[in-house]
Amino acid sequence: MKNRNRKMIPSTQGEETAILNKETEGLSQSQIVLRRFLRHRGAMVALAILASLVIFVFSVFDMKIWFIHYPGWWKYTIEDLPDLAFKNCPNSTVGCPTLNLKPQFLGGAGLQFGEHPFGQDDIGHDYFALVIRGAQRSLLVTLIIGIVGGFIGTVIGAISGFYRGWIDAVLMRFTDFIITIPTIIIGSVIGSHFGNLGVTFLALYLGLFAWTGLSRLVRGEFLTLREREFVDAARVAGATNRRIIFKHILPNAVGVIIVSVTLLMSGAILLETALSYLGFGVVAPDVSLGLLISRYQDAFSTRPWLFWYPGFFIVSIALCINFIGDGLRDAFDPRQRRKISHKERLAVLKVKSKNG
Repeated sequence: MKNRNRKMIPSTQGEETAILNKETEGLSQSQIVLRRFLRHRGAMVALAILASLVIFVFSVFDMKIWFIHYPGWWKYTIEDLPDLAFKNCPNSTVGCPTLNLKPQFLGGAGLQFGEHPFGQDDIGHDYFALVIRGAQRSLLVTLIIGIVGGFIGTVIGAISGFYRGWIDAVLMRFTDFIITIPTIIIGSVIGSHFGNLGVTFLALYLGLFAWTGLSRLVRGEFLTLREREFVDAARVAGATNRRIIFKHILPNAVGVIIVSVTLLMSGAILLETALSYLGFGVVAPDVSLGLLISRYQDAFSTRPWLFWYPGFFIVSIALCINFIGDGLRDAFDPRQRRKISHKERLAVLKVKSKNG
C-alpha cells in the first residue's frame, strides 16, 4: 500500500511550487521571511543559545541603566581578592575550579557550582567574574562594530551603486585602499593608540574600518536593483532619488545587508580577541576574553581551565552569530526552496482528487 501511495505522489517542480505558494498566500514579504527564518532549526537553536548567554552574562553583576538599578547575583567582582584556594587541586596547582557537572549516578560528586566555579588566577581573583566581564566586553565590541560598520558600509555601498560614475569610482578606490591594508595591522595601530580609552572607543574606531566588504556587496546589489522595472516606474511617477533609494531599493537589499552584518559581527569578536591576545586591544585593569587567554598562556599545561572558559564563550558567540546569519540568508533568499514532505504531497493529491 505504501508503494502505491509513493507512485501516486507527484514529484514535479510545478506541484511543489503550488504547495509553497499556498503556504504564503495572503502573507506580506516580511511575514514570509519571518516564517522561513523560524523554520530554520539551526538558526533558532543558535538564537536561543545566544539570547541565553546574553541574559546570563549581563545578569551576573550589578548594572545601572539610566535611573534603573539591576542587582547582580554573583558575590565577587573583578577587583575582589578572596583567599587563594589550593586544597584538592591536581598536580599541586592553585585556584582550581569548583564547578562539577558530573552527577552522582555516573560516579561524580554531583552537580556543584562551588565558591569559585571557574577557579582563581595567580593572586586570587575569582576567574568566573573575570570571564563574565570579558564576555560582556566582547559582546559590546561585537554590537558596536556591527552597528558602526553596517551603517557606514550600507551608506557608501548604496551611494556608490546608485549614482555610479565618478562618485562610484572615488568611493570604490577609497574602499580598495582600505582593503589592501591588513585588518590586523589596522586594529593593532588603533588598539595601541586608543585601547587605553576603553572598550567603547576601541570598538568605535574599529568599526570605522570594518565596513569594506559590506560596502562592496551593497554596491553590487544596488547596481542590479537600480535597473529593475519598479525603479523605472518610480522615476516616471516623479519620485526623488532619496525616495527611490530608501523606499524602493533599500528594502529589497535588506537581506544582503542583514546577512553581511551578522558575518561582520562574528568576525568582530574574533578580531577583538586577536588584538587583545597580541596586547593591542583591551588593556588592564579592564579585561576581555582575548586578554585573559594572553595573560595566562604560560599556564596552559598546568592549569588548562584558564583557557577552557574564555575559549568556550568566544567559540559559542561566534558560532551562534554565524548560524543566525545562515538562517537569515536562507530566509531572505527567494531561491531557497523548502523540501516538501511526504504528508504535504499526499494532502495536495487528495485536494486535487476531490476537485477533479
